[in-house]
Amino acid sequence: MSQARPVEFGFCVPIFAHPGPELFRTPSYERLDPQVTLAAAVECERLGYDSLWVADHFFLGPEGAILEGWTTMCVLAGLTSRIKLGSIHLCTGFRNPALLAKMAATLDVLSNGRLLFFADSGNRRVEFEAYDFPWHEDSSVRNARMREALELILRLWQEDGPVTFSGRHYAAREARCLPHPAQRPHPPLWLGETPDEVMLAATAELADGWNSTPVSVASLRERLGRVAAACAAVGRPLSDLELSLETQVLIAPTRRRVTELLEHAASLRHTGETGEGANLALLEDRSLIGTPDEVIARIEEYRALGISHFMLWFMDFPSMEGVRLFAQTVAPHFKG
Repeated sequence: MSQARPVEFGFCVPIFAHPGPELFRTPSYERLDPQVTLAAAVECERLGYDSLWVADHFFLGPEGAILEGWTTMCVLAGLTSRIKLGSIHLCTGFRNPALLAKMAATLDVLSNGRLLFFADSGNRRVEFEAYDFPWHEDSSVRNARMREALELILRLWQEDGPVTFSGRHYAAREARCLPHPAQRPHPPLWLGETPDEVMLAATAELADGWNSTPVSVASLRERLGRVAAACAAVGRPLSDLELSLETQVLIAPTRRRVTELLEHAASLRHTGETGEGANLALLEDRSLIGTPDEVIARIEEYRALGISHFMLWFMDFPSMEGVRLFAQTVAPHFKG
């Protein structure tokens, strides 16, 4: 697979805290502090990271505290000037698609064309029901609704006149979306990994980028094979898509320090929490864990599959030790 695209590194903004033995995404972040979160994102722009990524959930973590994703992206747009702004699995089921098109166009204009529009259909039933949004147990139905929402959004972003749309799930009557997004023909549309045929077809026919959640090199090769087949079915090469990997990273100068950080993260348990904790072998197989040289070697393996954009969850956050070390030692290897 081609490695023609330059490597980009994104910082997944910790808008929620999730300490505990599972070592999920933000395992060392004991309690959400919005100002600490924002300061880290701003520093990442200064350190040379290429993108900021914000999750889209209503509650997450042991206490359920999380910042609203789209609002946070807008704040970050005002606090930064260069870095790209991306949504992690922005759920089309949470917002009317015509309104979402208008919101996204506005953010792209006001940020001078920095939006990466990464959409998803949502998979947490508890969130849909808690906020009274329609839930469909069948993922293919959710993905079909998302596909229709994206078709309406793309029309609103690109057509000069009023848009009338009558679909199975959504409608619009002479809707306008002006000004259009700054990026033409529209902000990059990314979709994510799923074995669902509806999502694969949408990726092949509509998307500019494709992302995988944390996964081993071997499993990623299999997923890319399914995406490549879907693209081939519509006469499109896989190289048309910007390929991305969302993953966790734990980097330190020595293996001893890496072990210390892992042990500290695993020791953080909330009252009443049970379980045997994380499978460390599995975690290392699908994450970037180790010294700078070890992390570089693992990234090279993913690069060989065509991955060019890495969305990074730093496991030692709120410490900025790993964020800074990665920027100083790993990024220059791929940016030189």
